[in-house]
Amino acid sequence: MLIESSGILSKPVDHKSRIRVVDLETAGNGPNDVCEIGWQDVVLGHDGGWRVDDERGSLLVNPGRPISPETMAIHHILDAEVATAPFWKEIASSVLRPEGGAMALAAHRASFEQRYCTPRYAGGAAWICTWKCALRLWPELPRFSNQMLRYLRMPEGLVHAIGLPAHRAMPDAYVTAHHLRDMLNESTFEQLVKWSSEPGLLPRVPSGHERGKSWDRLDIAALQAFARDRDADVRFSAETELRRRGGADVKVADEAEQGTLL
Repeated sequence: MLIESSGILSKPVDHKSRIRVVDLETAGNGPNDVCEIGWQDVVLGHDGGWRVDDERGSLLVNPGRPISPETMAIHHILDAEVATAPFWKEIASSVLRPEGGAMALAAHRASFEQRYCTPRYAGGAAWICTWKCALRLWPELPRFSNQMLRYLRMPEGLVHAIGLPAHRAMPDAYVTAHHLRDMLNESTFEQLVKWSSEPGLLPRVPSGHERGKSWDRLDIAALQAFARDRDADVRFSAETELRRRGGADVKVADEAEQGTLL
C-alpha cells in the first residue's frame, strides 16, 4: 500500500535497511507541545552503501495550546495553521513506526526529540544522535550544529532548496539525513548507536578560561575541576581524558544530565 504524505509517496521498506531521521518543531517546552514532525529516510543500498531515500514528509500537529512567540519566531508556524491538525498522540506512532519498520530513529541532538518520541510512540527503537557522532567523526570542525555541518561539509547530493527553510521539520530532517548517511558510510551502525548512548565527547573546552583548548592540553588539576562540572558532556570529556592518562575511579557522566554545548 502506498501512503501519500506532503506530496511524497511512501512505500514499505525492510526495517533492516532503513533508519528514519526525524525532526520536531514545538509550541514551547511542555510534554505534548509538538506542532510539526518531519522525517527523511536513509536506506542501505544493494551495494552495501547508505543513501538518502526519496521517502520524506511532514505533518502539522495541534499542540493543544497557543504556540509561544519565542518558538514561533524560530519556525514561523502559526496557531491558525495547526488548529485543525491532529494531536501528537494521534499521529506520532504512524511516523515513528512506519510500515515495514525501521532499524533505528535518528535526530540531530536526539535527546530533544526523545523527550516527545517516547517508547509509547516509538517502541523500543534504537536512537542515533548525529550531533554526538559528529563530535567523534569530525572533531576538527569548529561547530557542530545541523546547519553549520551543512555548510562546513557541503554533503554530496544535498539539494539546497529541499533543505529550506531552516528550522522547519522536514527540511531539517533532510539535512540531518545527509550527515547520517556520511556517518554510516564512514563508521558502522553499531558504533553510531554506542556513541549516541553516551554523553557528547567534546573535542575542545567549550567555555571559561581554557575555552578552545583540546583536553590533552590541560593539566590534571584543570581536568579534575572539569570532571566536576554541572554539564554532563563537559564532565564526560574531562573524565575521558583523565582515563586516557591512566586516571582511576573516574565517575562516568549521567546521560540524563546532558547539556547543550557546541
